[in-house]
Amino acid sequence: MQFLYNFSIYSSSFIIWLIQFFSKKMKLFTEGRKDVFKTLASSINPNDKTIWFHCASLGEFEQGVPLMDTLKNKFPDHKLVVTFFSPSGYEVKKNDPIADVIVYLPLDTPSNSKKFIQLAHPSLAVFIKYEFWPNYLFQLKKNSIKTILVSGLFRENQLFFKPYGSFMRKALMSFDHFFVQDDTSEKLLHQINFKNTTISGDTRFDRVASQLQQDNNLDFISEFKQYSLCIVCGSTWTEDEEVLLDYINSASESVKFIIAPHKIEASKIETFRNRINKKVVLFSEKENKNLSDYSVLIVDTIGLLTKIYSYADVAYVGGAMGKTGLHNILEPITFGVPIVIGQNFKKFPEANALLELKGLFSVSNSKECSQILTKLISNEEFRKATGKIAESYAKSNIGATEKVVKYIDSLEI
Repeated sequence: MQFLYNFSIYSSSFIIWLIQFFSKKMKLFTEGRKDVFKTLASSINPNDKTIWFHCASLGEFEQGVPLMDTLKNKFPDHKLVVTFFSPSGYEVKKNDPIADVIVYLPLDTPSNSKKFIQLAHPSLAVFIKYEFWPNYLFQLKKNSIKTILVSGLFRENQLFFKPYGSFMRKALMSFDHFFVQDDTSEKLLHQINFKNTTISGDTRFDRVASQLQQDNNLDFISEFKQYSLCIVCGSTWTEDEEVLLDYINSASESVKFIIAPHKIEASKIETFRNRINKKVVLFSEKENKNLSDYSVLIVDTIGLLTKIYSYADVAYVGGAMGKTGLHNILEPITFGVPIVIGQNFKKFPEANALLELKGLFSVSNSKECSQILTKLISNEEFRKATGKIAESYAKSNIGATEKVVKYIDSLEI
């Protein structure tokens, strides 16, 4: 089975190499991995102590930040090494000061994993949420390196839980401990005889809670919003914008909209802008404009959405109307904002929990979207009560990082 796995990795490597000539993302994926070992060799001395965090992409990085911050303070003599699998994470965070070294994770071949572990030589390896790369895990186990999973989330359709999943179950044996988000994940691991588990919750709650202690003021948002009610539509895709469009065009002029697309693509933004029958201004053209005159602000840049949510009276969070995956709903709920999302969210436990608590609403089409947004905007009591449910849920789930740190303290790394 290991031979077949390695063959698939080598085959995928060749396919990715071909695709890079037609895909900007795959070009970044390939080019970014060329100098990883050179970077590690120049940044980490043989006598350095290191802690390695692996994150699939940007969302997992954000989950890891509370733990990274804490460990940096507790172990100042350790260098922090962060790896990404996806360009969408690495390209945004490659210069983040939180880590001493930030690189792509080389593809999971036996030689890559061996060389990476030799150069990074971590005393602790932390995998965030998922991405279980067998060759890396086997190397960690072979070198007796303490390895933990943080904010893990397991589902019964994963290979680990299939009769033919013995190879991947063997890879899981490399973990010293699993910190999982929910009871379902722990039960699934117990079914395959992994009892080294703790239900710790999701470290993202700790991450977003810290946002309340920061300065979230944005002068241009204050100028735009004035005293109007504001709906922030965050991380939207085309499918989300389709269901939002009717309401945006029919809403009262007293309601303002901030739209922050997930991908900043000028042509798609311009197409959407042309379908809005209200005055629209882009972030990139806001200079020398009286922003209060506009009803819709499209944020064609990245890095501001979390602060923008602090100005929201209602938030629509994108990703669940299509199949790309629901984006982060924890950022708006920490500010006590009621949430509207699309229909494809079953894999996201926080969305399921909030829906049951009635702190979140799911819609499947334009009509349903308009109905719930109309109710939230027109009924202040309903809007505030819903927001309070969301805020209480966020506060009640803080504390995952503390549980993980308590365990790490016992490892003597």
